[in-house]
Amino acid sequence: MLSLLVVAPLLEVPTIIHTSVLEKGSFYLPSVAWLIGWALVLEYTIGGSAVARGISPNLALFFGGQDSLPWILARHQLPWFGIIIDPCAAALVCVVTVLLCMGIKESSFAQGVVTVLNAFVMIFVIVAGSYIGFQIGWVGYKDSDGYFPYGVNGMLAGSATVFFAYIGFDTVASTAEEVRNPQRDLPLGIGVALAICCALYMAVSVVIVGLVPYFAMDPDTPISSAFAKHGMQWAMYVVTTGAVLALCSNLMGSLLPQPRILMAMARDGLLPSFFSDVNKQTQVPVKSTIVTGICAAALAFTMDVSQLAGMVSVGTLLAFTVVAVSILILRYVPPDEVPLPPSLQESFRLNQECDEERDRALLGVGNCTLSQTKDVIVVVESVKDPLIDIPLHKGKMDETKRRKIASLSIGSVCIGVLILTSSASATWLPFLPICIGCIIGVVLLLAGLSLLSWIDQDAGRHSFGHSGGFTCPFVPVLPVLCILINTYLLINLGGDTWMRVGIWLLMGVLLYIFYGRTHSSLTDVVYVPVAQADEMYRSSSGYVS
Repeated sequence: MLSLLVVAPLLEVPTIIHTSVLEKGSFYLPSVAWLIGWALVLEYTIGGSAVARGISPNLALFFGGQDSLPWILARHQLPWFGIIIDPCAAALVCVVTVLLCMGIKESSFAQGVVTVLNAFVMIFVIVAGSYIGFQIGWVGYKDSDGYFPYGVNGMLAGSATVFFAYIGFDTVASTAEEVRNPQRDLPLGIGVALAICCALYMAVSVVIVGLVPYFAMDPDTPISSAFAKHGMQWAMYVVTTGAVLALCSNLMGSLLPQPRILMAMARDGLLPSFFSDVNKQTQVPVKSTIVTGICAAALAFTMDVSQLAGMVSVGTLLAFTVVAVSILILRYVPPDEVPLPPSLQESFRLNQECDEERDRALLGVGNCTLSQTKDVIVVVESVKDPLIDIPLHKGKMDETKRRKIASLSIGSVCIGVLILTSSASATWLPFLPICIGCIIGVVLLLAGLSLLSWIDQDAGRHSFGHSGGFTCPFVPVLPVLCILINTYLLINLGGDTWMRVGIWLLMGVLLYIFYGRTHSSLTDVVYVPVAQADEMYRSSSGYVS
């Protein structure tokens, strides 16, 4: 159920946030936007590799065991490096990559068929497993250590590790350019798919854990081996077929958005233009897809699932956390100005010149700038009504104060969440420091949340960017809960995982400093007020992603 809180804010803010919103005026904000895009690259590439590593154990069941697999498909250990290579996983990634290069319609149709078959297999697991469970008395829940042997921290640590199972939902947002009505279809598709899959995941988990104690499960084929242990060999083959189909479907879902993310970043100038090339026949970024497939195949060939899973979860949770923080920023302190794409800059310049000429003609002013013309208008209006300046000045001061309070409140929430989750996870500390840290974190968190609930949201929040579409409910409570849960899950991931992810993020920072920042399309961009930009977006015929 935590996934519903974690993913729900994603429906309002697309996963691919145009970096221009964050790139204005500083080095820190664009680096944050870039790092999140870089984390998504990590998420999808390694996510596909982790899924592919599960194909060999399931295929081995059809051949009678792991030792019965053909040599070309079996796993082998390199003696000098201590690495277990998996040729079958790499081959599966290559096959899926070729399918994705054929086009979005073909790959979507194949994925749809595989997903429907997989759903029927999961329903079979729930029904047949429940029948066996009632026959044997649910022995898995009669463990001597109790139902909750590792407590809340153990449960959440496990949730953080397997969270990459939910990366397929935010991939829908990366296909916005290929959807007819993205404002309606994307939120609806993400929400319905999340609800159905969450229910199926929980039902299968309840059944399988009840059939076999958690410590006795086969880590490679837990569902198939659970049926085999109770004498249902024929069911094992049905479940194994479903597992193979599920791996193929998940692999397509992991590799599908990656080329589109690279394409979006290349369009912004943050990556070489090589990644933004789209094939004219298939309308697919084939070059980016091939590069993604090669990288994913190499990782699946050499790295273990346990190493890959934690890294995927870090990328996923980081992206979801920033999305939740972005919800609060866009609702309470949205940018006053946004950049125009190059396609609209010429139209804006012409409109500005026409408005300047019209104002000069009305006032009879020959040689003056537009700002001077506006000053004349303000002076004339003030002479007509000397009190007009007072309410405008007061309203501006009130809005400035509100935005300042909102900014401090969002900062208080983030700092409080970090202190609270760090203290609650530091079980190696004495009890008193843990309590003090938790109390400080709770006070900061509740103070920021109370202020955000008390003050008004920004009046222009609905006109920021494109109007319409889904809006996140229960703001600010739901985004704050999302931030709290995500941060706690991130902290509970292992130190080795953070070290590997840290190296990846450092590579991203260096790439941004030496290439992305100097080649960004926003170096000579035109910034306009939000309302004016929104009007120009609506009047333009093209769609801007």
